Amino acid sequence: MSAEKPVRRTDRLYDLIQILRDGRLHRASEMAERLQVSTRTIWRDMATLMASGLPVEGERGIGYVLRAPITLPPMILSGDEIEALRLGVRLVAQGEDPVLARAARSLAGKFASVTPAPGNPEDDDLFGSSARASERAPVHLPLLRDAIRNHERVTITYIEADGSESHQDIRPLEMDLTGRVWTLAAWCEHREGFRSLRIDRIVALTGTDETFPREPGRELADFHARETALPDEP
Repeated sequence: MSAEKPVRRTDRLYDLIQILRDGRLHRASEMAERLQVSTRTIWRDMATLMASGLPVEGERGIGYVLRAPITLPPMILSGDEIEALRLGVRLVAQGEDPVLARAARSLAGKFASVTPAPGNPEDDDLFGSSARASERAPVHLPLLRDAIRNHERVTITYIEADGSESHQDIRPLEMDLTGRVWTLAAWCEHREGFRSLRIDRIVALTGTDETFPREPGRELADFHARETALPDEP
């Protein structure tokens, strides 16, 4: 075929997403013809989109399809609602979960392109985070987030409030950030009860590849329904 059309890769990836938004199966050769690039280029681009977490399924020789919507319906936001979104994204972008921080910074660019500029020019720099913050980020946050999503039982080594070390199997239910401290709501299999654990006290975490069932009395709603949580520190 003729030489590829000179287009920035980021623009081409955006064009591919627009093609896939109809939810139909698209062959690489079809998309290559539309974008005036080689089929091999489409294969590489689709691998990039899939690796980024985009809900795309498919493979060479079959085609690609977007399995879930990736855009929000049109909305009209008030000034206070826009400010709330800005502050929320800022919090996540400067937080200690590196995966969510990267996602928040990506979201920031998209958000900035469709919302009015902030009244205070300093608010444009909402989403930076220092390398030092990333270095101290608890490595367990992404693993726990996956375990919560997949309902996976995990094994942890934990430093108790008195300094002793414990080993326990838990059902992770929810993570929460209070100030600068991440906590984990969990059902402890050994204690047969709920625990509220400080994630920075988890010194080791191992997945079990075992999912836990939904059981009355051991669900997140049950944890919240209790009058008093079980804190791990005074």
